[in-house]
Amino acid sequence: MRIISGKHKGRRLQAPKNLPVRPTTDMAKEGLFNVLNNHFYFDAISVIDLFAGTGNISYEFASRGSKNVVAVDENYNCIKYINSISKELNFDINSFKSDVYSFLEKTTLQVDIIFADPPYHFETEKFLQIVDIVFEKELITEEGLLIIEHSKNTNLSQHKNHSYDKRYGGNVFSFFEYKNEEEDL
Repeated sequence: MRIISGKHKGRRLQAPKNLPVRPTTDMAKEGLFNVLNNHFYFDAISVIDLFAGTGNISYEFASRGSKNVVAVDENYNCIKYINSISKELNFDINSFKSDVYSFLEKTTLQVDIIFADPPYHFETEKFLQIVDIVFEKELITEEGLLIIEHSKNTNLSQHKNHSYDKRYGGNVFSFFEYKNEEEDL
């Protein structure tokens, strides 16, 4: 895994082999951040990285200057790895060992971007449950985005807050945002 841009651009990181993860590919991550670069100033946003795994997405935001990054994963070894890399690279990433759904139900944070990379084998309902909680609890800002990474075999476009998808090989990023009344007409 590689940090694509920012103060640690080009830095390669080697996660332990025993982590139960599927890191976002460099190609897909680069595509995602090219999209986000057109919408946000990274040094002015707050981020939650759900199902953080190796911390790949959290590191990318932190390297690009995001100061308020929260990484959530239920695996102790993933959190331990994220903490060690954050310390090594001097990133201010707050990590939480928690079930993502419990975290979302309990948190009072409101951020600009929530990125979720659940296991690809999840049922569609489990993906959509994330979307429902985020919008019911207003966990993103008015101009914020929820981005869910999933396989090309999963379709999340039926949700009322779905805006668009970006595909990179077998990876798909579904973008969700608040819709104003005029867009629904």
